Amino acid sequence: MTLLMFRNILKPQLLFAMAQPKRPSHDIAAFREEFGRSKHIVVISGAGVSAESGIPTFRGPGGLWKQFRAQELATPQAFAKNPSLVWEFYHYRRDVVLSKQPNKAHIALVEAEKRLEAEGRKLVVVTQNVDELHRRAGTKHLIEIHGSLFRTRCTKCGDEQHNDDNPICEALRGRGAPDEPTRDVIPVDQLPKCASCGGLLRPGVVWFNESLDPDVWGNAQMEVSKADLLIVVGTSAIVYPTAMLAPSAASRGVSVAEFNVETTPSTEDFKYHFCGPAGEWLPRALEVSYQLAGSCSQ
Repeated sequence: MTLLMFRNILKPQLLFAMAQPKRPSHDIAAFREEFGRSKHIVVISGAGVSAESGIPTFRGPGGLWKQFRAQELATPQAFAKNPSLVWEFYHYRRDVVLSKQPNKAHIALVEAEKRLEAEGRKLVVVTQNVDELHRRAGTKHLIEIHGSLFRTRCTKCGDEQHNDDNPICEALRGRGAPDEPTRDVIPVDQLPKCASCGGLLRPGVVWFNESLDPDVWGNAQMEVSKADLLIVVGTSAIVYPTAMLAPSAASRGVSVAEFNVETTPSTEDFKYHFCGPAGEWLPRALEVSYQLAGSCSQ
């Protein structure tokens, strides 16, 4: 066979191979090997991790509180119009979270962080979640980019405080259950007040139509820029600007491993994808205990 004939046979095969989308690996052994030699690991976590602790995500079919979508309540405009309704929603969320516990995924990240620290390596968690379950589990290097349900900010003087009182004010006691009939509006002077100036408090979270805190976001970007391995857990990859972090790192050649119950718009940008609950996958992947086979259909 001449070289020209060989090239004519091979060329269509090469073109076909080049046209095929790159598929992420499901090789847990390869991931463990890479995890074992990485020096600066960043974990980006989303609502899927909290959902495994029984915390509602308020997204997708049935993701309503009373008859409202979260996007209708978690805005500055909604709070200005009806702070009583918004505080009832957040009181319910705080109450639910305080009844839940960190799950196996949270604990696995804490144990991995401890082990890496002892080896002179670092693991940082950048979370979109506002429930503080990573904090309660014991994560030290934690960036909460959307704030916390248990922080408040004064609308008058701007003072920010941590507050896990339940209820946060007496007027909210017994309010907020999703199946509860609509009740009278709570007067503003009975809603949570600032201890410093008496102004109306709001939840210390980042709402829709608000910008991220520039210092917090800057810290998240800095940690990702240092990372030699990213782990993305329980995120939909559609909440921006956080959704840009992992694909951007992957485009620079950083290995990214996605752990999720389904594929996302970014899955094929990543080196690894492991399909299933984070509470099942992370303890096995990070503690290098034993192998789990399986993958999401793509």
